[in-house]
Amino acid sequence: MNAIVGGQTSCKAPEIAALEEYLPPDVDIIPCHSLHGPNVDPKGQPLVLIKHRASNASFAKVETVLSCLDSKHVYLSAREHDRITADTQAVTHAAFLSMGKAWHAMQHFPWEGARYVGGIENVKINLTLRIYSARWHVYAGLAILNPEARKQITQYARSTTELYKLMLEGNYEGLRQRVYAARERVFGHDDAPKWAQATLLRDEILDRFSLGKKPEEGKALPNNHLSLLAMVDCWSALGIVPYDHMICSTPLFRLWLGVTENLFRHPERLDEALRIAVDDNTFRSDDLEFTFAARGWAECVSLGHFDTWRERFRETQAFFEPRFTEAAKVGNAMIKAVLEETTSKE
Repeated sequence: MNAIVGGQTSCKAPEIAALEEYLPPDVDIIPCHSLHGPNVDPKGQPLVLIKHRASNASFAKVETVLSCLDSKHVYLSAREHDRITADTQAVTHAAFLSMGKAWHAMQHFPWEGARYVGGIENVKINLTLRIYSARWHVYAGLAILNPEARKQITQYARSTTELYKLMLEGNYEGLRQRVYAARERVFGHDDAPKWAQATLLRDEILDRFSLGKKPEEGKALPNNHLSLLAMVDCWSALGIVPYDHMICSTPLFRLWLGVTENLFRHPERLDEALRIAVDDNTFRSDDLEFTFAARGWAECVSLGHFDTWRERFRETQAFFEPRFTEAAKVGNAMIKAVLEETTSKE
């Protein structure tokens, strides 16, 4: 037949299984996956190509056809794709889904007030709304169908829960010891850091994109950044070094890694977050709801419940929907600025 078949799904295990089962053996199988959303310019973005079952001539033909996207071709196996996608996307999405669920449970828009405005908070809010403005099945499929994703999402919920318990106990030394141990495993020792000399995202970039009015100097409420602490603890527990996956990183992952690095590469900021976590109860209710949300998403994924995922997602989506239009404009501008910032450093 000389036919070539592939798919653009975000999870390759079920795609490959279906293609192998239903296609004749003389059909070449070359899946692909653009690692960015529909509103991002594909130029320079990663495009994974998987030569699963194909001749060199067929693979060259597919590369020629897809060259019109001007994307950066990355060559992986299906399993490598799913593992890296789980490392860079599934657990990142789980963090934002949990933030949105927590704010929904608290019945407040986070940008209305001094709690979540400026810098790191802008990224949290904009990316959370970006995810909830999309279709539910995009993130459900990536999390539930990817065999590599479940352990990441489960570990993120576990990290969130255990760190929150240390906060409740007032165990500053235990919390600090655990967070700094994770920092060293993920980002390296101060004498040999794994991050680049220049920060991935500068503060002035993060401060430009806000849905709310930035409080006056000294009036912004400090935050313990449980979502970021849990992410690094999760990476540490799973042996994930996020910089190893930069060639396959999505814009969302680069933003999330950028704000995480922004906190962890500055010991004074990290120590302040840990102090706030133990001594300041301002965010305690938010953190409780965030912990519940992270555990809820993890349970949903472990049970493989698409219906439950859909209902959880849609309920929170409806809560934030009135602000999607404004958030999309700010979010798209932020993504564009971040892509320009990170590309200039490559």
